[in-house]
Amino acid sequence: MTAAAMKMHVLSGGKLKLRAATYYPEAARDDIATLPCSCILLRHPQGNVLFDSGCHPAVATDAAARWGGLAKSIVPAMAADDNVLAEIGRLGLKPDDIDLVVNSHLHMDHCGCNEFFAKASFVVHAREIEVADDPASEGKGYFRADWDIGRPIETIAAERDVFGDERIVLLPLPGHTPGSIGALVALERSGRFLLAADALSVRANLERDFAPKNSWDADLFRQSLAEIRRLERAGATVLCGHDPEQWKSLKKGAESYD
Repeated sequence: MTAAAMKMHVLSGGKLKLRAATYYPEAARDDIATLPCSCILLRHPQGNVLFDSGCHPAVATDAAARWGGLAKSIVPAMAADDNVLAEIGRLGLKPDDIDLVVNSHLHMDHCGCNEFFAKASFVVHAREIEVADDPASEGKGYFRADWDIGRPIETIAAERDVFGDERIVLLPLPGHTPGSIGALVALERSGRFLLAADALSVRANLERDFAPKNSWDADLFRQSLAEIRRLERAGATVLCGHDPEQWKSLKKGAESYD
């Protein structure tokens, strides 16, 4: 890797089973979807950036112990080594090699491994911290054990160019949660990518202008969909947070986008 290059690795943060109708309006009530949890490692010359940290490894064997009653409706469907820690290990990296963790939001399947990155800095939207810190949010997708790990968290409230070179630009995409953010990534050969996380969990929501049933604010979600469409028209490849069909088509693990 040259001094100027950046590589992007798509990594698994686990897999979840839940009612398909949450995301697909035509699905029957009892249809179950198995969805991947995507995490993205950006190997920038100035540091290794992890966008989302996926599910905590413990939920593979005892989800209820960590997620309580929510584990009945959102069920982990992953092997014990299907998590971002094992994934970065397969790249020859250790948790201490991660310099920055960006959480798209603070739901348990996006920040579950935060605690393991002891030398990393953390970035989250300010509104997301407010919601997660509200005791009424605990157990409703937010679990303090995932995000409140005794480490400083830098908050943003607007776009943020992480390294000042327009290669990783964080941007608010609210609607799924109040503080959901995405990342616009510019690679030398592969072009621009929008890491949408749950601002676009599955591609079908963009095509049908559908706000999933787990949206915090459906109107704001659709406004963020409009921004995602604009960025796609401008040439960005949109990476969804949980799309099983897109997941099959992506380079993953050691096979990088450059």
